[in-house]
Amino acid sequence: MIYIHIPFCKQKCSYCNFHFSTSLNFKDEMIRAMKTEIMLRKNELQNKNLKSLYFGGGTPSILSVDEISSLIDEVLKSFSFDKDIEITLEANPDDLDKQFLKQLSNTPVNRLSIGTQSFFEEDLKLMNRAHNASEAESSIKRAQDFGFENLSIDLIYGSPTSNLEIWKENLNKTIALEVPHISSYALTVEPKTALENWISKGKVLSPKEEEQNKEFYYLSDFLKDNGFDHYEVSNFAKPGFYSRHNSSYWKYREYLGIGPSAHSYNGFDVRSWNVANNQQYIKKLSAGILAKEEEILSQEDQFNEMIMIGLRTIWGADLESLNQKFSERILDHFQHEIKSKIEENILVIENNHLTIPEKHWFMADGIASDLFIV
Repeated sequence: MIYIHIPFCKQKCSYCNFHFSTSLNFKDEMIRAMKTEIMLRKNELQNKNLKSLYFGGGTPSILSVDEISSLIDEVLKSFSFDKDIEITLEANPDDLDKQFLKQLSNTPVNRLSIGTQSFFEEDLKLMNRAHNASEAESSIKRAQDFGFENLSIDLIYGSPTSNLEIWKENLNKTIALEVPHISSYALTVEPKTALENWISKGKVLSPKEEEQNKEFYYLSDFLKDNGFDHYEVSNFAKPGFYSRHNSSYWKYREYLGIGPSAHSYNGFDVRSWNVANNQQYIKKLSAGILAKEEEILSQEDQFNEMIMIGLRTIWGADLESLNQKFSERILDHFQHEIKSKIEENILVIENNHLTIPEKHWFMADGIASDLFIV
């Protein structure tokens, strides 16, 4: 599978620390550089028949449909598409007007991930989103009108501008709109963001973990009652609408990341990442030089990643794979660390997979990190 990072946004969300630029001055050069990178790295994926192509960011919908299509065409020069490939475009509600959607519906893009975040104005203002509450709803309806049934939306809970009642209304609205996939995250305070600055100056209250905990479990129960599978800590889907792309990450499969700051993984022991600087990325690729660094993952690194990723999902960590892949020293550590957690029912073994019972999922990352080799 391939991930293409589009490093541009109209404005900076208050909570975001992803790599992007609000200047489009070098957009054409960036697209040319990405095409060069695709060509230069075509032999890095063992499987040339793609099951997933994902445009993330940043804001991919800031590109024109012709620019998106040209990147898809470039991928097709070096790879083939599986007959039921999932091609996802992350999009902001304010970009999804009729003209854009009409043009997009004539491309191979068949899934939209819409950055809704909330249907309430106060939340969106705090987050410094480029869209308003009306656009949050209307963009989803328009996308459906143009034939995009495979939709995902992002929702953020635990904002200081929200509460459990508002959160319930957000979820009721989502169900009414018949969206089949939801990615939902607690509002977190990342370093060097506007949100961190506002909180440090007392302009905004800090998110409360106990409120986020309540809203997380309400989210899980409510969506399951409405026919969704809670298949990863932050992801919910109707049957048949699991994100093929993200599921591949969680199952530890190879992927190729194109664009500044994008990461790649060979499926075994090599991870690489591109420079998180637009100008450096463009300069290197324009000279035909890859703008990436890489590392060989140690056995400890691989073990920690498999545990972290696996325990966030309904599939859990595959014990047979762990036993085949790792040394006796690592497996002894693993058995020692899980023993007490199994006795406390924080971890369970079923069908030779280690999982965290869903009632403990809000603390999944902490539970997984307790098992790490450091």
